[in-house]
Amino acid sequence: MAYNDVYQSWKTDPEGFWLEAAKGIDWVKAPVKALSDDKAPMYEWFADSMVNACWNAVDRHVENGRGEQVAIIHDSPVTHSKREITFVELRNRVANLAGALRAKGIGKGDRVIIYMPMIPEALEAMLACARLGAVHSVVFGGFAANELAVRIDDCTPKAIIAASCGIEPGRVVHYKPLLDGAIDLATHKPEFCVIYQREQEVAHLEEGRDYNWHGFQYGVEPAECVPVEGSHPAYILYTSGTTGQPKGVVRPTGGHLVALNWTMKNIYNVDPGDVFWAASDVGWVVGHSYICYGPLVHGNTTVVFEGKPVGTPDAGTFWRVIEEHKVKSFFTAPTAFRAVKREDPTGEFVKKYDLSGLKAVYLAGERADPDTIVWAQDHLKVPVIDHWWQTELGYPAVCNPVGIELLPVKLGSPSVPLPGYAMKILDDNGHELPAGELGAVVTPLPLPPGTLQTLWNAEGRFKKSYLEHFPGYYETGDAGMIDEDGYLYIMARTDDVINVAGHRLSTGGMEEVLAGHPDVAECAVIGVSDALKGQLPVGFLCLNTGADRNEAEVVSEVVKMVRDKIGPVAAFKLAVVVDRLPKTRSGKILRGTMVSIADSKPYKMPATIDDPDILDEIAAALKLIGLANG
Repeated sequence: MAYNDVYQSWKTDPEGFWLEAAKGIDWVKAPVKALSDDKAPMYEWFADSMVNACWNAVDRHVENGRGEQVAIIHDSPVTHSKREITFVELRNRVANLAGALRAKGIGKGDRVIIYMPMIPEALEAMLACARLGAVHSVVFGGFAANELAVRIDDCTPKAIIAASCGIEPGRVVHYKPLLDGAIDLATHKPEFCVIYQREQEVAHLEEGRDYNWHGFQYGVEPAECVPVEGSHPAYILYTSGTTGQPKGVVRPTGGHLVALNWTMKNIYNVDPGDVFWAASDVGWVVGHSYICYGPLVHGNTTVVFEGKPVGTPDAGTFWRVIEEHKVKSFFTAPTAFRAVKREDPTGEFVKKYDLSGLKAVYLAGERADPDTIVWAQDHLKVPVIDHWWQTELGYPAVCNPVGIELLPVKLGSPSVPLPGYAMKILDDNGHELPAGELGAVVTPLPLPPGTLQTLWNAEGRFKKSYLEHFPGYYETGDAGMIDEDGYLYIMARTDDVINVAGHRLSTGGMEEVLAGHPDVAECAVIGVSDALKGQLPVGFLCLNTGADRNEAEVVSEVVKMVRDKIGPVAAFKLAVVVDRLPKTRSGKILRGTMVSIADSKPYKMPATIDDPDILDEIAAALKLIGLANG
C-alpha cells in the first residue's frame, strides 16, 4: 500500500485501523473496542484490554525463539567499554530486579523514579517497573537536586533507582550527592533507594534507606509479568512548562505499545533483528520511545550509546558505531549533526567508515535546517528524514513514512501527517488559514493511541495547556504552514513568531537563511523588543572550525542574505558571532532565555541547561551590539 492508501484507511475507519495495528501486540485480554469517548475530551484507547509492556518488549521474543538475539548493545566511548545483552539475559536480569522491587513492596500503580546515565541498567530499571505494573518516571541523570526534588514531590515515588555517577568527556558527574540533596529538599521521602555502583565512583550508601543494586537482588524470586489495563499509565515523563512547574506527561500502556510497534516498520523501515540506534538519552522522550520500548517491542537490537557526537574521541564516533554494530536506521537531533559538521565540514571522517548497512537517517528534537540535511545527504548518501513530534505525543506525527513509501523530500519540511493526525493551521481566532500562511499548528481530537492521556495530578492544566485555546483541537504550541501538497513546515514555537512592524515573521525562516552561509556551522535568531517596530530580529552565529574569517564581514554577508531572501520587511540588521549557543541537554536552543537577556528582563536559570556559563557569554555578545545590560 502507498502512503495515501494507508492514510485514507485510517481516515475512513480510525478505530478499525488501530485495532488492526493492535494485532502486533501480545495481549492478556485483547481489546474489543479501540476508543472510549465517554470522558471526552479525555479520550482513552484500548481501555477494555489487559496487557504488560515488559512481556511485549522482552519475554515474548524469548518465547518465540529469539532469546539468543542481542537485545541491547552498550557502546561507551567515555568508559572505553562495550557489551551485549541478549533477550534471554535481559529477561532474567529484569525479572530478578522486578522480584527484588516486589519483595520491597513495589506493585501496580506505585511510582518509581529512575535517575541513571546511558547504561543498560537504566533500561532494565524501566522494564522491571513495567513488569510489575509500577509507573516509572525517568529523570535525566545529573539533573540539579532542586529540580529532582520538585519531581519527587509531584509523583511521590515509593522508590528511587539511581547510579553512583555519570561519565562526561573529561569529568565524572556525581549523582549520589545530587540525589541525597534532592531527598533532603523534597517534602515526600522515598521508602528506599537502589544504587548501581559504577567502578568510576563508589558512592556512600545511607544505612536503612539505600541498597546496592547487586546485593539488593540477591536471593530473591524472579517476578512474572503483571497484567494492567490498556489505559494504565506506563510512565510519567516531565517536560518543562512555561510556568516553571514541571508537566508530567502520562503515557497509557496499551496505546503506547501499539503505536510504537507500528512506527518501527512503517516509519523507520526496520524488521525484527535489525539494529536500530537512537542517539538520545533515556531521560528524554526519544529514549523512552526509541531506545527502550519501540525497538525492543518490535524485536530490534537497540544501541545504548554513552558518549557525544564530537570529542569521544572525534567527529567520527557516530560513523564508527554505525559501521561496527551494523546500524540500519539511525535517529539523532539536528544539533548533533551540526556539531559534527562544524568539526568536519568536508566530511573527511565519514570517508573512513563503511556505512553500506545504513539505509536512512532520521532527525527530530528541533527544526532541521536545510543546510544540515543537505550536508548529511551529500556525505552519507542515504535519505535524511526530518520528522516532527513532541514529548506529549510520544512518537512521530508528521514524517516521510519510509517504510510505507519514500515520498519526495522537501527541504525544511518534515513532510506529511501520519495516521492519527490531520494537521491544520489556524489563526489566533481559530479560523483555518490557506496554504502558505503562517499560524498555529493544531490537530483534531481525539489524538491517536500512545499520546499523552493527561498531565500527572494536573488535569486542569492539561486542558488549559493543550485543549482550551482551540476547542476540538490539540494545540501543539508550534507555528508553521502547510503547502499546496499538504506538506507541513514547522517554523518556530508559537512564542518564536515575531511581529516586526505588524508583519508576522518566523525566526526559523531567518535561521534557514543564516545556516546557508558557507562559514556558519550553527545559528539562532530571536526577537528583541524595539520601541519603533515592536520587535527586531537578532542573529547569533557559530562559525565552522577552521573558518578564518573577519567576523564583521560574515555578519555583513548574512544581513545581505536575509535581505535578499526574505526582504527588507524582516528588518534584519543585527547579528553577532559567538563560540556556542545556550542549549538544553537534549540540544534545544534556549531562545526564550536569550530573549530575556536581550530585553534585560529577569529569568529563571533553565533546569535543563547544558552549561550555565554560556549565558554570560551571550550577555557579553549582546552588550557588544548595544543590547542587554551585560
